[in-house]
Amino acid sequence: MNKNKSGHGLATGKIILMGEHSVVYGEPAIAFPFQETTIKTLVEPDHSMLIDCTYFSGKLTEVPAQLKSVREVIDQTLAVLHQEKAQLKITITSTIPAERGMGSSAAVAVALVRGLFDYFDAEYSPETLLQLVDHAEKIAHGNPSGIDAAATSGEEPIFFIKGQPLEKFPMNVSNAYLIVADTGIKGQTRSAVSDVAHLFEQNKQQAAKHITTLGHLATAAKQAILTDDIQLLGESMNAAHEQLKALTVSNTQLDQLVDTAKKNGALGAKLTGGGRGGCMISLAASHEQALKIADALKQTGAVTTWIQSLEVKK
Repeated sequence: MNKNKSGHGLATGKIILMGEHSVVYGEPAIAFPFQETTIKTLVEPDHSMLIDCTYFSGKLTEVPAQLKSVREVIDQTLAVLHQEKAQLKITITSTIPAERGMGSSAAVAVALVRGLFDYFDAEYSPETLLQLVDHAEKIAHGNPSGIDAAATSGEEPIFFIKGQPLEKFPMNVSNAYLIVADTGIKGQTRSAVSDVAHLFEQNKQQAAKHITTLGHLATAAKQAILTDDIQLLGESMNAAHEQLKALTVSNTQLDQLVDTAKKNGALGAKLTGGGRGGCMISLAASHEQALKIADALKQTGAVTTWIQSLEVKK
């Protein structure tokens, strides 16, 4: 056993910029990697198969049910590598808050696959990576869209329509910053999706109008990014939050943070993800403005904030 040998894996968080809930009904959504939050894996040789993370430390065969997808992606990846009998210690460290709509489960899977391939000095294709992550995501979420796996493993924004291939496009923004704020409350995606479906049963015409508008706003946001029009991007975000409020998927905390961001100079602000908790996002035209907004959000109750430049890295 070579005690000096190790493998390293990395994945980012993800943010849904536009298209929450409406994506379920065939409208487009936009997501992109959020590099201010990450998952890292360290793979080292050992005398048995061990896992060490926030939720569990011990033998891989004894992981709790909530980590079944972790065990599965490790087993599947070792099978692809023809290393089923490997004895390793895998350490997972994360700065992505769980159950906030930031892609933590997909990012764990991406970082595990990358770490194992790195340990065995093996090459992998993007298709192999996504297949392994998708398998784990099916265990974690039942019927994943694939957008989390693509966003946590990639570098570009993704334009996504249910049932169609993911479309990557360039982040052609010259000077803008995204502020993400965590409410500290776990997102309630399942109940929110169910309640939107119930709205369709009650008043299909009105609900469909909100969904269609959200789709148009996602398309407008993509155009705003491609043409470096951050005013339009901000306006699209503001309008989207109003539509999401009408669909009952916001809550008091999210609305307060959105209002605070706008009062402190944000060009746009909205919830991100499933809603009723989780995170909100806001857009600023300068880093100085972003810092001011982030500070105001913390004073309003956000437990954590992050700032990411949207500027294209040359």
